[in-house]
Amino acid sequence: MEISPLEINSRRLADTAADAVINLAAEQAALESHLEALRERLDDLTRTKATAAELADARLQMARALVGLERGAEAWSLGREVLDVFIAHEDFESAADACDVLFQADQPQSLAALGQGIWLAVTYPIDPDLSVELLTHIVEETPDDADGAAVAATTALFLADLRAEGIQRENLMFFANQILGQVARRHGGVDSQEAFDYWMEKLELNQPEKFLVRLRNVVDVLVQDDWWFDREALRERLPVN
Repeated sequence: MEISPLEINSRRLADTAADAVINLAAEQAALESHLEALRERLDDLTRTKATAAELADARLQMARALVGLERGAEAWSLGREVLDVFIAHEDFESAADACDVLFQADQPQSLAALGQGIWLAVTYPIDPDLSVELLTHIVEETPDDADGAAVAATTALFLADLRAEGIQRENLMFFANQILGQVARRHGGVDSQEAFDYWMEKLELNQPEKFLVRLRNVVDVLVQDDWWFDREALRERLPVN
């Protein structure tokens, strides 16, 4: 009996869907196994009386695994706890990483977490990859006609240029330029280098002293009055205020 092209296509779609389900199940099982290994590690650290920083790092890894398992409420509880520990120990890169996890946990205060992570990423010379990732979240969350995405994408390119080196810089600059180009097309209908240059000048995106102030305003909108650390106290301890 001859099988019709429509039936062949239907079978292919069914096989593809089945493969996707199997792959997802395998990924979830791997994450569950990873989470259990992290729990055992945390137990070992607790028994050996590890430092608060070591315990916080283990809990942050668990929180990230929980995000992958879409268990956001549990991830939030762990991530929010360790953020305070990292701030107290002035481990600002880990604190920004915790903010990233809290944002991805998709909880009511996740946007506030994102804003605070970006504040840390701009204020301190942390890993540029993490800084760009945090700023890219703003691009993804911001409407096409809002200036916030343009400001975030420009800052990502600025930090990649300023802080990254070698192959990391090359990769980040390429990625950030791609993101900025996408924002320019969706925000200003930019379709040429001339139009791009005009768009950058019009929005004052070629002047760091101006777009960084505007980023601060974006951060304030995200966080509102829900700051979890004292920014002024941290600024006072910076080498250059």
